Amino acid sequence: MYVVVVRIHVIADRVSDFIAATLANAHATRKEPGNVRFDVLAHHEDPTRFTLYEVYPDEAGFKSHQQTAHYLTWKAAVADMMASPRIGEKHHSLFPSPWS
Repeated sequence: MYVVVVRIHVIADRVSDFIAATLANAHATRKEPGNVRFDVLAHHEDPTRFTLYEVYPDEAGFKSHQQTAHYLTWKAAVADMMASPRIGEKHHSLFPSPWS
């Protein structure tokens, strides 16, 4: 599996807007045929930090996601909410295998 972990730091007074936009994107992403998992995580101690955990069968599934209307809408909506540039880390899953 192709896994993307995105670390995000949001401006404090934009957290509510960020959550709303991100949950809309997450719900739509989970309906994509190429998406296996999409989790939105809020940091336990810092309410301005978030992690997106995304799983696709392959890189093509992720690249397809990046072309969807809901992703492009999310990307534009949250651009000015970032306290710092978001960090995307690409991984491949070692366990579980096969993914279930």
